[in-house]
Amino acid sequence: MNPSADPPNSADPGNSPHHANLRAELTRLMLTGLVALALAAGVLSTLTGAINALLYLSLGATLWLLVWQQSDSRLTLNRSEEAAPLYAELGWANRMTIGRGWLIAATGGLLALPDALHAYPLLLWIAAALYSVAAILDRADGFVARRTGQTTLLGARLDTVFDALGLLVAPLLALQHGKIHASYLLVSLAYYLFVLGIRVRQQTQQPVYPLTPSLLRRSLAGFQMGYIAVVLWPPFKADVTVPAGFGFMVPLLIGFLVDWLVVSGRLTAQHRVSAWFRYLNTITRQSLLPILRVALVVTAVLAAPRLDPTASWPLLWVNSLLALGVAMMVLGLAGRAGAIMVLMLLAWTVPLPVMSTPFLISLFIITAILLLGCGRFSLWQADDDWVNRQDGA
Repeated sequence: MNPSADPPNSADPGNSPHHANLRAELTRLMLTGLVALALAAGVLSTLTGAINALLYLSLGATLWLLVWQQSDSRLTLNRSEEAAPLYAELGWANRMTIGRGWLIAATGGLLALPDALHAYPLLLWIAAALYSVAAILDRADGFVARRTGQTTLLGARLDTVFDALGLLVAPLLALQHGKIHASYLLVSLAYYLFVLGIRVRQQTQQPVYPLTPSLLRRSLAGFQMGYIAVVLWPPFKADVTVPAGFGFMVPLLIGFLVDWLVVSGRLTAQHRVSAWFRYLNTITRQSLLPILRVALVVTAVLAAPRLDPTASWPLLWVNSLLALGVAMMVLGLAGRAGAIMVLMLLAWTVPLPVMSTPFLISLFIITAILLLGCGRFSLWQADDDWVNRQDGA
């Protein structure tokens, strides 16, 4: 997420023929989305009753209208840059982004049905699938925009808005089912508090300083969506997903705090800020991450249970894959991929005593490697390139 203010739209007053065409296209998308939500509510009524269907439709439609309002208010950003002419159509990338908004609204409608979700587990599977597709489209729409040659300020802004909306809706759903700790909602609120702070400064005539682009900021937001998407799937157990949430949450909140110090002028000299970040990045990659990988060996050995030669083949396979994932991280051999494999296996099978100190330390180290990479002395870090690249560029 890049929580900055919308840029000005001096090149178009918002009343050109292109703007009218865009509004008409957006209205058609909105009506189509309402019909789709009504059909989903109809199917839901046959399973859980008319009252639940009406509750679902009411909340889902409200969120979908919010998606429409946020899109409509930014239509004059449907251009490649501030001084460029307005595109006559939304384009496939922006349609995919708005489609993400619909998926989030469809997921959010289920927040009104906590009892039905417990009575009909299939609904939670559906919610997980809807939000997972929305998370995947977060990367795919940028690829389509660059491949079709229609990257827009509108797409960039809606990406941020819908990332924040998804990270409000999906964590609330996960919290309903005990998959995350309530403190994780700080992630949900951080963006909105940040934007509110900027608006307060603008209204009180205080300066707002620009944020420099950051690959880390973008990747941290992406990992939050991936974490919540995984957490919503029923097979992944709260014994692991709850403590893992702290590892995902803390770096993002620190990032928001640092960004606030920048936009509010506490860190005013941009060259000093850049130098400080470069120094911090160097220390992290050169020293901290290699030390964490060594510590992972110790904590993983302490947390691992004594091997039982009579264990079932599925358990032996799980333990073998866990060992492989740890080895990938320690060696820096596609360590992020190893971290994903280990975290998902742990949350799926919970083969270890999760509240032991070595296990919790291992869990936080694995999360740090997933978010930050393996650092120096790594054998192969191509997964870093995949995390940081712009697909389709």
